[in-house]
Amino acid sequence: MNLPTLPDSLLDQFLADDAPFLDLTTHFLGLGGKTGRMSFAAREAMVLACAEEAARIVERAGATVILHAASGAALEPGSPILTATGSAATLLRAWKIAQNLIEVASGIATATRSIVSAARAVSPQIAITCTRKNAPGTKLLSLKAILAGGAMPHRLGLSETILIFAEHRAFLSGMSEKEMIALARRDAAEKKIVVEVGSLAEALAWGDAGADVIQAEKFPPQEIAALVAALEPRIPRPLIAAAGGVNAGNAAQYAAAGADILVTSAPYWGKPLDVAVRVEAA
Repeated sequence: MNLPTLPDSLLDQFLADDAPFLDLTTHFLGLGGKTGRMSFAAREAMVLACAEEAARIVERAGATVILHAASGAALEPGSPILTATGSAATLLRAWKIAQNLIEVASGIATATRSIVSAARAVSPQIAITCTRKNAPGTKLLSLKAILAGGAMPHRLGLSETILIFAEHRAFLSGMSEKEMIALARRDAAEKKIVVEVGSLAEALAWGDAGADVIQAEKFPPQEIAALVAALEPRIPRPLIAAAGGVNAGNAAQYAAAGADILVTSAPYWGKPLDVAVRVEAA
């Protein structure tokens, strides 16, 4: 699996945030020069994410690491993730940052996989995408985690795609839907035009205007089904993206309703998953 990599500069920042000067406990106990071994393992079932970055953090602290599983792997309880050897100072410095990173990222990846699995059990070709509503400062971590879980980014930022919200339309009063589509398409002919709508009537109007994708915000599954049926005669039919409130509990219903795309931010708030860490003297 070809996944993005968090840069060493960011990993060094993680380490510096936790120990900007020294590990006071290790220093005063005189443990720093002793040699030790540290192992990470899944304490519960999880889809692993950011294991490579956790290993790199431990290496950046000065230890030697063997990585046993890669991001995207489905782990059972007890499955090994990494082992490291080095001085107590290096192991204890990297321990919690590396553990926290895997636990948070794997929580996102596992939550993502649950949505993907539920939707594709009903509609194997449906696209699962995650919004840009990640916590500020966590975009790259979140991106790697959702990719590890089997989803794709909905849009990475405002520079990437054209998505017309009601908030944009508020500044274009008096302009018809077709005129707005023509305006957007004139200088961005290679881009798809996505429009978010809040009602069936809005969706049909934008479908008639030539939108490539209708993003149906907070439509229940039965309204998605009605929208798909209403737009079916249009050639080409715009893609239907169900957005707002999509999660593992209802993903199958949206897939069964005929949505082409599910748009969700739920994985970003997935519960961190527990990684067991053992540190022992060599």
